[in-house]
Amino acid sequence: MVTALALFSGSLASRVAARLVQRSPAVDKIFLLHFRSPFFEEVDGLRELIKNEWPGTVFRTQSLKKDYRRLVNILPGQSFSLLRSCLSCRTLMLSRAIRFMQRLNAEFIITGEVVGHQGLAEQEMERITEDLGIRGLVLRPLSARLLPQTIPEIKGWVDRDLLGDLRDGQTDRLLDWGSALDLDVKNEVGFYPRCKLTLSGFGKRLENLFSEEVFTLNTLKLLEFSVYYKRSPDVKMVLALDEREKRTLQTYFLPQDLRVYLPTHAGPMTLVRTDWASKSPREIEEIISLAGRITATHSDASHLVAVPVSYRFENDDETQQLNVFPFRSLKEIGKNCFSCRLSSPLEGHITPAVEKLAQ
Repeated sequence: MVTALALFSGSLASRVAARLVQRSPAVDKIFLLHFRSPFFEEVDGLRELIKNEWPGTVFRTQSLKKDYRRLVNILPGQSFSLLRSCLSCRTLMLSRAIRFMQRLNAEFIITGEVVGHQGLAEQEMERITEDLGIRGLVLRPLSARLLPQTIPEIKGWVDRDLLGDLRDGQTDRLLDWGSALDLDVKNEVGFYPRCKLTLSGFGKRLENLFSEEVFTLNTLKLLEFSVYYKRSPDVKMVLALDEREKRTLQTYFLPQDLRVYLPTHAGPMTLVRTDWASKSPREIEEIISLAGRITATHSDASHLVAVPVSYRFENDDETQQLNVFPFRSLKEIGKNCFSCRLSSPLEGHITPAVEKLAQ
């Protein structure tokens, strides 16, 4: 009996790769393994997709939450590199997959990797398996004919002639392939932007956060919001612009965090986090004032000379108010804080007033 373990994200690429092997006459059984981390979580609808397309197939998940630093691989003094992170991430996932392969008595591993995706060339993909000591045991069906033969091909478990020579960017070929394999190629699960590390701007936020000695996973999640500011050395201000973001941000407030909002105009809800105990009364006043000004700048009241804002600490029932002067442009805020915008569906929405300020 030949058994294979497929790394399964739910992307169309991972589904096509797994289906190709599943239809090989010599393969008796296939397992699906899904990894989660702070940078790629389980997509809504994934389990329903598996239920419809892979009935009766064993599906397992594993969290890489504790290994987020290894996934990003930003060393002291280094800048964020997507290629370096991708190499580190794939190495980590395959190292974990080896354990599952042994536990399940599977003969080889399947991935939906495509040559050239995120800059990984053939040599780099092969080097990962060699470094892990599993040369020939990782089959990449979509690009297999661009790579050296693997053990499943040599032993005839999978017909090499039925495998692909796909390179990154050949989406139309992948769609046609998926349709030919009776997969739902229009399912949105297959095209959801999975890894946050690929989003323009997210890596710079991580690089800035990793310069701190200590932070939590809760703090790491704050990087996902569309508007994020940091004032050196440790003051973070996160703005939730729309109702969806506000509901999400609400779940991340800690007792010591400061909440800032506008009582009289439509605007964002702001979470401010820092080591308040290490700040003098004057510094605390400055932080509250800055957060109030930034909140007002991203609101419908940004055109006013003075704007009232409310604020309170989460562990304090008392709400206070002060009048602030909005910044005249987002560039002016940038002179006071680190800021790096995201360019992705995670970005959320920008109010017309702020859009005008940014021009």
